[in-house]
Amino acid sequence: MTENSGEWERELVTKLATAALKEQRRARLWGIFFKLLTFAYISLILLMAIDWKGADVAGGRKHTAMVEVNGIIAPGSDASAERINSALQAAFKDKNTQGVVVRINSPGGSPVQAQTIYDEMKRLRQLHPTIPLYAVVEDVCASGGYFVAAGADRIYVGKASIVGSIGVLMNGFGFTGLMDKLGIERRLLTAGENKGMLDPFSPMDEKSLAQVKEMLGDIHQQFIAVVKEGRGKRLKESPDIFSGLIWTGQKSIDLGLADSIGSLDYVAREVVKAEEIMDFTQKEGIAEKFAKRFGAAAANTFAEAVLRASIR
Repeated sequence: MTENSGEWERELVTKLATAALKEQRRARLWGIFFKLLTFAYISLILLMAIDWKGADVAGGRKHTAMVEVNGIIAPGSDASAERINSALQAAFKDKNTQGVVVRINSPGGSPVQAQTIYDEMKRLRQLHPTIPLYAVVEDVCASGGYFVAAGADRIYVGKASIVGSIGVLMNGFGFTGLMDKLGIERRLLTAGENKGMLDPFSPMDEKSLAQVKEMLGDIHQQFIAVVKEGRGKRLKESPDIFSGLIWTGQKSIDLGLADSIGSLDYVAREVVKAEEIMDFTQKEGIAEKFAKRFGAAAANTFAEAVLRASIR
């Protein structure tokens, strides 16, 4: 009875000690997690403060406001309509803005996004009639990029800039011949006779082809209407202008697609007469990047801590 009692006591002490060690491990893991969380929060606040401080570079002085359209114009990109329009609104709203310059280096992108930016440029120009709006082209201003540029009062280009591509395209691949050679059978089930018309593994019939061409034609006509509205009588009548061709900056001036040779600094100094340039472009800042990366890292750390705590 005495031996069994002593063994039972030792077993109980061992279990209590093990439980205490597990609890200490849990507490230590949670302590580390919350310390990291606190450190990340403080770091994020500091980074956001740095971003905000860096944004006010003009210090209340008269300036030329600049908004960049850089890269593919698409939702979620730096050149999305959401980012560009927010930047334009802030630029026009600033009481020290003497003129707004949209600096473009884009091969194009979504016609919907480009139209949205164009419409906002026109709206803001009417809302602030004393603030001129210019476009400055760097390397490329094609397709949707030129769609945006057409909303400016004047377009300035480099001599070797690539300008134009006033057209619409839809591309893809067809694998029907390859499937026949490999002996692969395509099984496509749809509700609606035209639902699978763009399927790359099915042949495109004449009806589907005509439908797609009509749709592209409609979008092309919308593009043409915007260019004619934006450029007006400056545009030279030529069958090639709306054919999707591209030209150098110098040739685009001859065709009336652009107005003059000029860089951002030139326009700010000689045209707007406000040499200091303030960048209103809304890009993914340090704080935003950090928040996204930390969010994923914190979620992983949290899940790992919970998992360790639950299995110990």
